[in-house]
Amino acid sequence: MIKNILLLATLFAGGIVYAQKLPQPSPIGKEEQIIGLTTVKVEYSRPSARGRQVFGDLVAYGKVWRTGANLNTTIEFDAPVVFEGQMVEAGRYSLFTIPNAEAWVVILNKNTELWGEGDRKPEEDVLQFKVRPAKCEMTETFTIGFAEVKDDKAFLELRWENTLVRVKLEADATEQALANIKEAMAQPEIKPSTYHRCARYCVDKGLMLPEALEWAEKAVSMDKKYWTLYTLALCQAANGKTKEAIATANESMELARKEEDASYVKMNKERIDEWMRKK
Repeated sequence: MIKNILLLATLFAGGIVYAQKLPQPSPIGKEEQIIGLTTVKVEYSRPSARGRQVFGDLVAYGKVWRTGANLNTTIEFDAPVVFEGQMVEAGRYSLFTIPNAEAWVVILNKNTELWGEGDRKPEEDVLQFKVRPAKCEMTETFTIGFAEVKDDKAFLELRWENTLVRVKLEADATEQALANIKEAMAQPEIKPSTYHRCARYCVDKGLMLPEALEWAEKAVSMDKKYWTLYTLALCQAANGKTKEAIATANESMELARKEEDASYVKMNKERIDEWMRKK
C-alpha cells in the first residue's frame, strides 16, 4: 500500500463521495522541546525552495510573512517564557515574521485561527522584536527547530535557503524545581538517585549548598559510584571544603578509569587542577 496516496470513500446524502488524500507540496511539520520544565510546541507548513530564490523574491522583504506556508505557524508554551528578552504568558500564539536583509522582525499574535498573514490584526500582536539573520548551509525545505538546549535556555531556529534566524528562549524552572525537591525530600523513603539528582541540580545552580552537600553525602553512602562521588566533590568545593573535594575527586577519577569512562576522568582532572590552584 502506498502510504502517502490513498483513495478514501465516504457515504454522503445517500451516495458515494470520493475524497483524495495526496502528498502536499508544503507538508505539516511539528516540533516539541522541553526547555527547563516548560514544553514548547511548534506547528507549521514546510515549503521547499525548488530552485527558486527565496528571501527577497519568493518571500518578499519588508512584508509580513506567515513563517511557513498554508495555515499560520503557531508556537505554544505551557508555562511563561522569556522570548528574546520579553516575557510571554503561557498559551498558543501565531508566529509571524518580516524578513529583511539586515534584520528580521519577529511577531507573536494571539489569534491562532488565521490563514496566512492576510488576516492578521496588528492590535492582536502580543510582542514584536528584531533579530539579525545569519548565513548558514543550504537548507532546501523551510525548517524550524531548537538548538543549544541547556538548563532552562535554548534557541528557536528558523532555517531556509542560506538564511538562519535565531531567537533566544528562556524558561526559568528554578522555582518549580525547588518545589519538586522539597516534595521529594518529604517522602518517607528516598532513593540514592533522588539525593544525587537534587544535590547536582542545587550545586550547579549555586542554591541550597549546605543541603546539597548533605544529599550528596547520603547518595554516596547509599550507592558509591564515580558519578555520585563527582557530585559530592563539587558540593564539598562549593561549601569551602577544598581539601576534601580534591580527595573525593581523586577517588571518583580512579573509579572512572576502572570503568573506562574517559569523560569523567577528564572532568575530575580539570576540577582537581582548578581546586589545587586555589589552595
